[in-house]
Amino acid sequence: MPPDPSKYSRTVSGYLVVAGQPFSRRIPPTARPMMRAPAIGLFAMGLAAAGLPLYIHLPRYAEVDLGLSLATVGAILLGLRILDFVQDPVLGWMVDRYPNRKRSFVALAVTGLALGFLCLFSVAPPIAPIPWLILVLALVFTSFSLASILFYGQTRALSDGDAPQAMISVAKWREGGSLLGIILAASLPICLGYVGFGIALMGLIFVAGLFSRPLWTTSVQVEEKLNFKALIASGGGNLLLLTCVNTLPVAITSTLFVFFVEDRLMLPDAAGPFLIVFFLAAALSIPVWTKAAARIGPRLTLVAAMSLAIASFGWAATLTGGEATAFAIICIGSGFAAGADMLILPALFSSVLARADLQAGQAFGFWSFANKITLALAAGVVLPILDRQGFQSATENSAEALASLTLLYALIPCGLKILAILITLTLPKKTFQS
Repeated sequence: MPPDPSKYSRTVSGYLVVAGQPFSRRIPPTARPMMRAPAIGLFAMGLAAAGLPLYIHLPRYAEVDLGLSLATVGAILLGLRILDFVQDPVLGWMVDRYPNRKRSFVALAVTGLALGFLCLFSVAPPIAPIPWLILVLALVFTSFSLASILFYGQTRALSDGDAPQAMISVAKWREGGSLLGIILAASLPICLGYVGFGIALMGLIFVAGLFSRPLWTTSVQVEEKLNFKALIASGGGNLLLLTCVNTLPVAITSTLFVFFVEDRLMLPDAAGPFLIVFFLAAALSIPVWTKAAARIGPRLTLVAAMSLAIASFGWAATLTGGEATAFAIICIGSGFAAGADMLILPALFSSVLARADLQAGQAFGFWSFANKITLALAAGVVLPILDRQGFQSATENSAEALASLTLLYALIPCGLKILAILITLTLPKKTFQS
């Protein structure tokens, strides 16, 4: 009878251990990620469906269905990031402090996410909309932070080495699943409405949590506790800076996407299909960027992707009403570029942590905060600007308000991507080496 796979754990040498004893047959390194790929992809799908789509759907949902102003929604999202500033590193410390309780932490995170989205989109507020929205979003954000820190911190344990390419081999399944989850979440409100959207997300998240259980039994050797000096020396600090700058353009365009399509391009009900095109292009780009990173290296791959994003955003600034075909091409280009960011940057961060032998939990707490603060800054800055310009969704807007929308959606992201390229080109070589 073959040994029970559930009792496997990886040792430093890479051999399998069964019930505490070395197992004589060694599974080839390329086979192990394949064995876990479905669970990795499914959990990533559920997690991603609860992530970025929240920022895509929430502003319009809160304005139209809850009757809140865009400035109020932006202030709530930005204010809740104060909570993240404190809790994300604490959650990461908790994961590092109690590594044998990962399954319990995952169950807690999954339950919070599922119930949070049900309450957000499918339950009428039992109290005033503003405090209800704050309470529910606090639950969602905290649960999402915990799940993300656990998942990304597990990269080293699920990979077959500490080099960037080994991390990318896991990241392609994780980010591929993430993009499928985003596509699903982008399309569900069109088919089911917001009430059905909340119920469907709850079901998807629970199923993903159930089937991910084998992922949390895999572990690596004991690592050093995180300290800022070691994090900076490893190159992790540089990558945190890069991810903030590089993610901000996507955060801005995600926040304004629906408004740009429906109010600037005058294409009502087209935002959902365009979102699907964007994220489908990102999903299809994963194999391409994986091969490119292996051939020309992660640095040049990132620069190529950022350059493609600049071309896409720049073209979007020239569009006028009704140009559906041109914007579909832009969605393909910008989506393709986004795939590289999702694939390579977290893999590089995992790699520098692994080479420095640092615990990943608290480090990915900072990584989670860095990604989310950009989304909050985008909502907290651009939405009030639009509000002051007199912009209102689903109404006739002035030329000045629409010009502000175009500037914020297309041109500001171009400048930020140029800055991200400069940072990428100046990073030390060790950040990208095995």
